[in-house]
Amino acid sequence: MVDPLNNVMNATTGRPPMRCWRWWHRHALVLVGLAPLGAQIIGSAFNIWYNGTHVKPVLSEAQFAAFRHTVIVYNAIAYPVAVTLWIVLLSRLVGPYRRLCRGETIDAGLLMRTRRRIVNLPWGLVVIAGVTWLMCIPAFLYGLTRPSEPLDPRVAYHLTVSFVIAGSIGVTHGFFAVELVSQRWIYPLLFQDAHPAETPGAISLTLTGRGLLWAFSSCVCPICALLLIRIVARSPGETLLSEMTVGVVGILFGLTTAWMLGQLVTRPVYALHKAAKSVAAGNLDTHVGLLHADEFGPLIAEFNRMVADMREKQYLQEMFGRHVGTEAARRILARDPGLGGSEDCVTVMFADLRDFTARSSDEPADEVVATLNVFLSEMVDVIERRGGMVNKFLGDGLMALFGVGEDDHQHADAALGAALEMVAQLECVNRRLGPSSHGNLRMGVGIHTGMAIVGSIGSPQRLEYTAIGDTVNIASRIEGLTKVVGRCVLISQATRDALSADVPLDELPAQMIKGKSSAVTVYAPRAVRSDAE
Repeated sequence: MVDPLNNVMNATTGRPPMRCWRWWHRHALVLVGLAPLGAQIIGSAFNIWYNGTHVKPVLSEAQFAAFRHTVIVYNAIAYPVAVTLWIVLLSRLVGPYRRLCRGETIDAGLLMRTRRRIVNLPWGLVVIAGVTWLMCIPAFLYGLTRPSEPLDPRVAYHLTVSFVIAGSIGVTHGFFAVELVSQRWIYPLLFQDAHPAETPGAISLTLTGRGLLWAFSSCVCPICALLLIRIVARSPGETLLSEMTVGVVGILFGLTTAWMLGQLVTRPVYALHKAAKSVAAGNLDTHVGLLHADEFGPLIAEFNRMVADMREKQYLQEMFGRHVGTEAARRILARDPGLGGSEDCVTVMFADLRDFTARSSDEPADEVVATLNVFLSEMVDVIERRGGMVNKFLGDGLMALFGVGEDDHQHADAALGAALEMVAQLECVNRRLGPSSHGNLRMGVGIHTGMAIVGSIGSPQRLEYTAIGDTVNIASRIEGLTKVVGRCVLISQATRDALSADVPLDELPAQMIKGKSSAVTVYAPRAVRSDAE
């Protein structure tokens, strides 16, 4: 059986799980149950010290005996009840959690209830621990009224201060401890395909609420304790010692609470900052694996969704570029995606393999496709390296545009340079393909420069980024003339006039082309003599 914890850790951390991680996850509920224990022990220790230094001195022997009796009775009743209630809350999670650990599928309704209970579990601790601590005040005051001696008024002050501060320590630290352990060890299993913040009925403490809780427990309570100590103290020496002790406890308590808040607040902030820098560097595989039920939960989820959308758009753009060409895709995405175009001066190239139709009729289909793929991939690489844009494939040929959307006016030079390099590269293609009964591949290239309408043409449901106009038609006709005059590369008079470099050209006799009433002058580069040569 596949261990679901392995999948969880791999998905959220990107690294293989260690043996100790699996152990911690399997016993996560035990860890959650023990998480508030340390806070309660610290709160009890403060309570014992405070009562021993401030309450005991103002009690008579009979009252102190009643105090000890109340301690025994209250602890024997209240704390077992509190622990039992806490265990009952945890026991409702045991069954579903163990089934998930074993990789079993549980009912959607039960899974939703389990998620809600784990998010709300810290609040259950607040109710249980808070009521247990606060009930100490009336219980001990009642126990101290049993002896006949009058009770010193300062006792009520000190008991209130003692149990409120101790309870604040136990409740606040316990709340944050349960939340930290739950987020670290239980959330990854329960929320594999969901977000804690989106759980119906789940109530998470907001960032503002955390700040207020921290301020109350680490600032308000110690300050109130210091004020009450100064009001009811019997001597300056007692006041100084008590104030120092309460101050030290308040500082340590505040630092500990701040550290817990840092784990709950700064950790996701740091993770998001690191992930944002990674995305800015171009890594769209970034994923923030933290799970939070507070405001960070939706923020992390939206960040991950944003990166996923960017990754999908990048994939679509890459696939789009493979179909229409990288440069065409870039320009299409940079422009208005609707219908429309502009009239630009461009250089249009048509390239076509000679006699390939007859050749393909005698060869298996897979060989024909393989040959075309080798030829076209090499030609596309040359054209794009020269700054051109392969606009479309035409069976065993292609149409390319130079100068589309560019301020560079040397697109005629780029087109002619690409044509010469394509002819040279064709020799490499023939050597790569090896000998054939049909002989080597041969091609013709026709180039013409002029005004053309360039843009997205078609219907709202199906667009094509292309160029149309007389310039395109003439370029296609000139490519057809390569078969007539026996030269691999032909350019028009307009392209020759647009060249900025002095390229040796042979002027050929004027040729008639379809759609034109007069003959057109064409030129052939001397570097490429003829098909035979």
